[in-house]
Amino acid sequence: MAKILTFGTFDIVHKGHEYYLQKAKKFGNELIVIIARDKNVLLERGKLPLNHETKRKEHVELLNIADKVMLGYEDNRLRIIQELKPDIICLGYDQNSLSVEKFIVDNNLDIKIVRIDAFKPEIFKSSKFKIIGSM
Repeated sequence: MAKILTFGTFDIVHKGHEYYLQKAKKFGNELIVIIARDKNVLLERGKLPLNHETKRKEHVELLNIADKVMLGYEDNRLRIIQELKPDIICLGYDQNSLSVEKFIVDNNLDIKIVRIDAFKPEIFKSSKFKIIGSM
């Protein structure tokens, strides 16, 4: 069976995240989840997540779906791909895959990318929870 790698911020863990990780897990026998570092989320989105990176990691661990949950790197967020050498990278329906695909090609890695479909995105999307939570 295959080693599966997923990435995400997982700021407010919800049923959509559970669905995403359960679907990813079905592609192999080892699921590793990489939690985005606060610094990288700030650089990418222009604001910090509501929850600190260690708290977000704990919340994903509590789902008991992943075999391993790790914080990503701050300096080169894709370096972990080379280190872990997954067979498959599962990305969510709303994740941009261009940098991941380029990294795989540039480093001559034999890794398949699988896109996981959405689970009720009109309900289970972290940005919707943030709007509700900020009212």
